[in-house]
Amino acid sequence: MTTSIVRIDPGPRLSEASVHGDRMYLSGMTPEDTSLDITGQVKQALAEIDALLARGGSDKTRILSAVIWLADIADFAAMNAVWDAWVVPGQAPARATVQARLNDPRMKVEIMVVAAR
Repeated sequence: MTTSIVRIDPGPRLSEASVHGDRMYLSGMTPEDTSLDITGQVKQALAEIDALLARGGSDKTRILSAVIWLADIADFAAMNAVWDAWVVPGQAPARATVQARLNDPRMKVEIMVVAAR
């Protein structure tokens, strides 16, 4: 049995998300406003995740795993403060956080999630 794949906002290089069966795979979400501090950038990326999950029929309580890339691991505590306020208690996904050079030097964070629908 073949399950169709639905792509949300497909572009020439990537789709914002792909849905296959009961899973939703989001591309790395980044802030729109790279002039913001880490707190503002994380809030924007999480808002993008919320909106995209809703479009795919899911929400943050259904996130199975998350990968967070920080341009500077010194921002770990500030990022966690925003993350902890956003995650629903008892619904935190599996997660990894690493430091990485991001494609825009003004960008401080990128977050990718996989969610159930």
